Amino acid sequence: MSKIATLTEFITDQQILNPQATGDLTRILYDISVASKVVNKEINKAGLNDMIGDVGQENIQGESVKKLDLYANNVFIDALEGGGQCAAIASEENEEIIILDGLNSSKGKYLLCMDPLDGSSNIDVNISVGTIFSVLKRKNPNKDVSEDEFFVAGNQQVAAGYVIYGSSTMLVYTTGNGVNGFTLDPSIGEFYLSHPNMKTPAKGEIFSINEANEKIMPLGVQKYAKFCHELDQDGKRTHTARFMGSLVADFHRNLLKGGIYIYPNTNAAPTGRLRLMYECSPLAWIIEEAGGKASDGKTRILDIVPTNIHQRAPLFIGSMEMMEKAEKFMTES
Repeated sequence: MSKIATLTEFITDQQILNPQATGDLTRILYDISVASKVVNKEINKAGLNDMIGDVGQENIQGESVKKLDLYANNVFIDALEGGGQCAAIASEENEEIIILDGLNSSKGKYLLCMDPLDGSSNIDVNISVGTIFSVLKRKNPNKDVSEDEFFVAGNQQVAAGYVIYGSSTMLVYTTGNGVNGFTLDPSIGEFYLSHPNMKTPAKGEIFSINEANEKIMPLGVQKYAKFCHELDQDGKRTHTARFMGSLVADFHRNLLKGGIYIYPNTNAAPTGRLRLMYECSPLAWIIEEAGGKASDGKTRILDIVPTNIHQRAPLFIGSMEMMEKAEKFMTES
């Protein structure tokens, strides 16, 4: 039986394959993995440790902050600050960027964008939640870090990934050489490579959209939804609807099984609901590396340059054939 690689071994081996690597990005990925283990531990006992519910305040998005939102945010900040490789963080939970003041952080070569706990409103009902992250490389680490350094297109990411806290806990990431997934063995606290070189099916059947909002969505989305509800000549359904209201959970399922996730602009949210820098862009890079596609319905997500750290965008993401069909409806409507 061949030895199964741990996450630490895997990212170290990837570093060795790159002669220009300094180990800084490796350390950041390691710190993220450690922080995710800490967060996972609290999520698993959320009903027993007074971690369920709100803290009584709203974030910059106008959303109620959950106790675990705040906890996860602090855990990831502390983990990245201790390493010194990351100079600043843009988080869903903070209005402005967080300039880290750990040892050597001011000269850190990297920036981190993150949603520390996506789907946290589902914690109270025990549905899978997750962490989404994106790593950017600074052009001039010798200068004082500024918010403008974050405003680059998603195609400039050097690492992107997510952690899903569910029936098992998985960390999935890419650095541009494919997508690999690691499952946490809680008995020893180590992530093991369980899903090497992940690829999403070109043709999927799962259709993920909040159909309660369908009537206030763009006409192209309404037409595509109608298409997905059609039966074939034998009277059998051609697609199946699955929407959990947890982006990481919906994305992870569709990545593995094949499908499309759509969260478009609506009358209530004309620029979309999801955040470009720390939700759309990292998942877009992952799906592209896995053979899928991501856009705002017309424009490739990874080509959009943000002008605000909390900028929102519509998101169409998933299997190639389903994406092309959905985009065709959007273009023709």
